[in-house]
Amino acid sequence: MKSFGLDAADIRILSAIQKHGQLSKTKLAELVNLSPTPCWARLSRLKTAGLIRGYRGVIALDRIGDFTQVVVTVALTHHRKSDFDRFESHIRTMDEITECIATGGGTDYVMKVFCPTLAAFQNLMESLLAAELGIERYMTYIVTREVKSEPLNLAGLIATTGN
Repeated sequence: MKSFGLDAADIRILSAIQKHGQLSKTKLAELVNLSPTPCWARLSRLKTAGLIRGYRGVIALDRIGDFTQVVVTVALTHHRKSDFDRFESHIRTMDEITECIATGGGTDYVMKVFCPTLAAFQNLMESLLAAELGIERYMTYIVTREVKSEPLNLAGLIATTGN
């Protein structure tokens, strides 16, 4: 980030986009305390630099239906690059798996999975095992309620790193 040269105005723009999603030129300028044209130019520069990957809406799934959410940890049998690549390529094709992060330590991956039912989740896990992805073991944690799900406080994080 330091090499890109973000200043306080850039961070305010990124924070506003992260919190509110896509905004009109006027609204974004108002939120970050800049005039519209320079604000929009900065936003364009940040997009061109690849710092904004997209815009998303946060859906209240609980208002739509009673879905099963599960956190799954996965450990692979072998730890060669080809094993990780095969697993990760397969996971990217699965819509039910909304997040997957590679980790160090006792487990290789942590995934967030959404399914319509617990039975559908079990079928998903059986399909992963049948795909012969080299899964040695997995642990499941049924989500009973969401306590916090917020975007990163970008300005706060940058302030603590001294950038």
